[in-house]
Amino acid sequence: MSAVQDPSLAVAPELELGLERHRKELTGYCYRMLGSPFEAEDAVQETLLRAWRGLERFEGRAALRSWLYRIATNVCVDMANARARRALPMDLGPARAPVAENLHELPEATWIQPIPDSAVAPEADPADVAVAHETIRLAFVVALQHLPPRQRAVLILCEVLRWRASEVAELLETSVASVNSALQRARATLEAHDLSSEDPAPAIDAAQRELLARYVEAFQSYDVSALTSLLREDARMSMPPYDLWLSGREDVLAWWFGPGIGCRGSRLLPTAANGMVAFGQYKPSASGSGYDPWAIQVLEIADGGIVGFTFFLDTESLFPLFGLPPRLEG
Repeated sequence: MSAVQDPSLAVAPELELGLERHRKELTGYCYRMLGSPFEAEDAVQETLLRAWRGLERFEGRAALRSWLYRIATNVCVDMANARARRALPMDLGPARAPVAENLHELPEATWIQPIPDSAVAPEADPADVAVAHETIRLAFVVALQHLPPRQRAVLILCEVLRWRASEVAELLETSVASVNSALQRARATLEAHDLSSEDPAPAIDAAQRELLARYVEAFQSYDVSALTSLLREDARMSMPPYDLWLSGREDVLAWWFGPGIGCRGSRLLPTAANGMVAFGQYKPSASGSGYDPWAIQVLEIADGGIVGFTFFLDTESLFPLFGLPPRLEG
C-alpha cells in the first residue's frame, strides 16, 4: 500500500497520481543516498506520506517535484546520519586467501545491496534510462557512501539529476557558494576512487552477449577450462554478507573448485541489477530434487572478459525483490 493510500487520509485521485508519478525517480535518488533498495523504499514511503500530510502548507508555491525532493533529502539525510555507511567487502580490508576459514559474516546493515534496474529506470527517453543505469552501478553507489550525507545529496542533485546550483541551494536552504564548495569536495572524493558521475556504462554489444552466453554455459557445466578463458587475470569476487573477497583469476577459480564446489550444477536465470549484467543463481537442492536460490550474481565486464563478480547471498529478501521464482524444478 502506498503512503498516499494511507486509509487514515482522504486522497484526491489526481493528487495521488501527481505524487505517485514521481515514485520511481525518488526511489533511484533514495537508493543512491542510502545504498539499500529496502531503505530506499521506506524513505520514499515516508516522503510521500509527509508530502500528503503537508499539502496544506504546500499550496503550489513551488514545483511539486522540487518539494518532494526536499522532503526526500531530509528523510535520507536523517536515515544516513543514524547509521554507518554501507560498503562492499573491498572497502573493509585486503583480499585474502580462498579458504573457508576466512569467511566472516557481518550484519545486513554493513552492505550495499543490489537494486533491480526496473525499480529506478524512468519510463522516458532512452538517454534518461541510460543515465539512471550508469549512476546506480555498484562502484558508484559505494563511492557515494564515502561522502557525508548532505554532500552526497549535492552531488546527486547536481551531477546526476542536473539541477542548477541555485536550485540545490534553495532545496537545502543554503547558499550557492556552499553548494559549489560541497560539490567540489564530493568530486574530489569520487576522483580518489577513480570514478565520475559521467563515466558511461559499457554498452552490451554482440561480442559481450556472446561472452555472456559462453559464461552461462561454462558456469552451468562448471567447465574449468571455459571459465578460465572468460575471467580476466585481475578478476575479483565478493560474497556479501561475508567480508572475504578474492583478487585474481587463480584465487576465484580456487574458491569455485574448492570451498565453493557446491555451486557445481547450478542454474542461472538472467536479470538486471544496478545497470549491470546479473543472474539469479540456483544451486542443486540438498533434497535431491530441483534447485534452491543461492545468490544474485552481478557481473562486471571489461576488455573482453569478466573482471568482477559480486554474489549477493541474501536470497530471502532479494529474490522476491527481483521477481525471481522461489525455486526451480528439475
